[in-house]
Amino acid sequence: MNILVACDSFKDALPADAVCRAIAAGLKKNHPGATVSEMPLSDGGEGLLDVLGQALALKWIEIKAADPLGREVMARYGVSADGITAVVELPRASGLQLLTLAERDPLKTSTYGTGQLLADARARGAKRALLAIGGSATNDAGIGAAAALGWRFLNANNQPVAQDGGHLKDIVRLVSAEPPFQTMDVLCDVTNPLFGPRGAAWVYGRQKGGNDAGLAELDDGLKHIAEVVKAQTGRDVAQMPGAGAAGGLGYGAVAFLGAQLRRGIEVVLDITGFEAAAARADLIITGEGHLDGQSAQGKLIQGLCGRSGGKPVIALCGKLSASPEEIRAIGLKAAYSINREERPLAEMLANTAVNLEKTAASLAV
Repeated sequence: MNILVACDSFKDALPADAVCRAIAAGLKKNHPGATVSEMPLSDGGEGLLDVLGQALALKWIEIKAADPLGREVMARYGVSADGITAVVELPRASGLQLLTLAERDPLKTSTYGTGQLLADARARGAKRALLAIGGSATNDAGIGAAAALGWRFLNANNQPVAQDGGHLKDIVRLVSAEPPFQTMDVLCDVTNPLFGPRGAAWVYGRQKGGNDAGLAELDDGLKHIAEVVKAQTGRDVAQMPGAGAAGGLGYGAVAFLGAQLRRGIEVVLDITGFEAAAARADLIITGEGHLDGQSAQGKLIQGLCGRSGGKPVIALCGKLSASPEEIRAIGLKAAYSINREERPLAEMLANTAVNLEKTAASLAV
């Protein structure tokens, strides 16, 4: 039997390659005759660089860039072996994890550092960019990234505004720049519009440190910048699904940088050659930290099942709250929790590798 182990990371526990390795080890214990192949995956969020590193033979570039509050950090991105494609993860320069809880305030944070990474890749000759935008600390509609790539955002006194969420409302004039790449794909797995009750501020701003007053101000700013852009460029993409991703960077990438929004898992499956690997497999094993009803809404497992070529797919997860009907709707043959009993979260996270291996070893395949 040929078994393909194709998994994303388990957040806060293990990266994707370690998840695949633990499951493969368990399978080999009780199924020594099986041929087990490992394929770490990503839905386009954190971990994308590591997943695509081998597929694109990425060369790692590390430069100084601005963190969400403008402080200098060392940030890494990748360039393909032919120099054509740059792969950039927003969290490396503009991620929420770069800030302490006390520092988090989406009125003050900026994607400028992410723009610096893209600008460096362009200067090195990259013609195509893949930008993963999960995990942001920002709500600036992408003006920070756009400013690093040549755009200018001016106030009523014809002076540049600070490139953060709190100053969106002050922008009255745009000075545009040419698109930085021949093609730019922004990997995004949410469908929120830029502003409104389902927009960037109200849905995601609180986890970035925003309070009610601040979120209202941010939402007004997002609506304002969309009106300015529409009036001065004719671009009206604020209601595009995904425009509200990463504090509106989904919007800004399209409106300012000439990008297109794409489902991250679809891009990753294309680049890694998943369908060819699935065609050679008799069984596919995947997994994620928490499998629930939302896993059917554009997440990695749903995308993987949709391109499995009808091969049976089993999921292992840290927490299983999807109903049998939801499991079938996702496209899975079965799903199993690796935690046999409820334990403190820290303990379950620490034992993820062990429990993945034990559960995989117990599968009747």
